[in-house]
Amino acid sequence: MATRGTRKKTADKPHYHHGDLRRALLDASLTLISEEGFGALSLREVARRAGVTHAAPYRHFADKEALLEAVAEEGFRVMTARMKERMARESTPNRRLMACGVAYVLFAMEHPAHFRVMFGPHFTRPPKLGPPGGDTDAFGLLVDSIAEGQRTGEMREGEPRMLALTCWSLVHGLGSLLVDRKLEFSGVTTVPQAEALAWEQTRLLIQGLERTTGN
Repeated sequence: MATRGTRKKTADKPHYHHGDLRRALLDASLTLISEEGFGALSLREVARRAGVTHAAPYRHFADKEALLEAVAEEGFRVMTARMKERMARESTPNRRLMACGVAYVLFAMEHPAHFRVMFGPHFTRPPKLGPPGGDTDAFGLLVDSIAEGQRTGEMREGEPRMLALTCWSLVHGLGSLLVDRKLEFSGVTTVPQAEALAWEQTRLLIQGLERTTGN
């Protein structure tokens, strides 16, 4: 009985500092999704895990979908920042495009709960991700990289957005396979191994996008 009482006391203790309720709710949501999946997600359970009253989440989120929208927006912001960071290390459009794709795959590996929320089937309305070119516009980075490569003559002609869809499809598919642990049979189980695989796959992709004689 003493053990139960101790557990209850710990669970009831607030886990957030003053002013950080929104952050605590987002963190509790991500942990819950990671441990039990979307089926277990509810505002009541998120509040319990955050150590707050059942009504507390409504101070920031109108419903569960609003909470998931906030998680998705955060994910896109972090992923876009990671992509920009890696792209800034490279000196050519082709290498920047490769770095963009590698960052995408590594984000999926390192933030699987965010990744699943960002691209999951649970939204009845699209998440509000800000204007094109903003800090959540990851797809825009792909389009701009391809357009830059076309201007310098490194990449084949074609509508940049359509070519960007090809790039996105590859890195998203690779990221999804890694998150769902579908590539363990090939020995890819760690982040460094995933990074090496992502570089190789994006290199092959770039070969198909490079401008050739007569193209």
